[in-house]
Amino acid sequence: MSDALPAAAADSAAVGIFKIALGVEYKGSRYRGFQRQRAGVPSIQAALEKALSKVAGGAPVTLSCAGRTDALVHASAQVVHFDTTVSRSMHSWVMGANMNLPADISVTWAKLMPAHFDARFCAMARRYRYVIYNDQIRPAHMAEEVTWNHRPLDIEPMREAARALVGTHDFSAFRARQCQAKSPVKTVHHLQLLEHGRFIVLDIRANAFLHHMVRNIAGVLMAIGAGERPVEWAAEVLESRVRRTGGVTAHPYGLYLVQVDYPEEFELPRRYLGPHFLSGLPDVAADAQAVIC
Repeated sequence: MSDALPAAAADSAAVGIFKIALGVEYKGSRYRGFQRQRAGVPSIQAALEKALSKVAGGAPVTLSCAGRTDALVHASAQVVHFDTTVSRSMHSWVMGANMNLPADISVTWAKLMPAHFDARFCAMARRYRYVIYNDQIRPAHMAEEVTWNHRPLDIEPMREAARALVGTHDFSAFRARQCQAKSPVKTVHHLQLLEHGRFIVLDIRANAFLHHMVRNIAGVLMAIGAGERPVEWAAEVLESRVRRTGGVTAHPYGLYLVQVDYPEEFELPRRYLGPHFLSGLPDVAADAQAVIC
């Protein structure tokens, strides 16, 4: 975690305004999502801004993020940025924030960025993992960090069905009613189903996501894996462009934002692909066929 200034970042710092990017991981179970809410409603953003303001000596801090995760959703690689006139080392931003954050939120790295960096608008792709615990007995451990599914799931039909969702499509059938995205057309670069013990992991990367898109895809694929629907149903739901054809939205507990991709010029730090209890899984993206927009 170097404090050396790249030229573009140095230019920004020279005028007394520092743009800082942070890597953040969190367990979302106690929060109403990333975005700041009304007073008294807990959010990841509010907790981070409060902690960072203390590091900044009381100066207010306002964050922008790569993706506003929903209530109860987790992240192992969220990226945020803020502008400040307060000079601190990158080490101080990380350690100081963590000293003032609750135990279920951690800052993992900090980097001084050029003025044109934006955590949201510079992101080229986001990647999520949806973790299903497949067993008849509900788990006593990590009950809010995985989605329990008691029905035996056959992963091969799920994999076959998932192929229909890769590429550029209108995902209207997989978006929540309250979704505010301007367009339902998104490009899914890869969608893989992995097995890890009793876990089934849905690993998906796209240029952007609609509200509840991953959870709605998970709900469709679980119904297919349980034998309740045929493999062809995933394509039928997609082609319908009607949300009510897609069945139940899967629970939020097993959903993690695990990676955000940026242009190489920014050289953001990379850690292992999360969540931490799946860090031994291979990175399937290396073998997946990328779909070009």
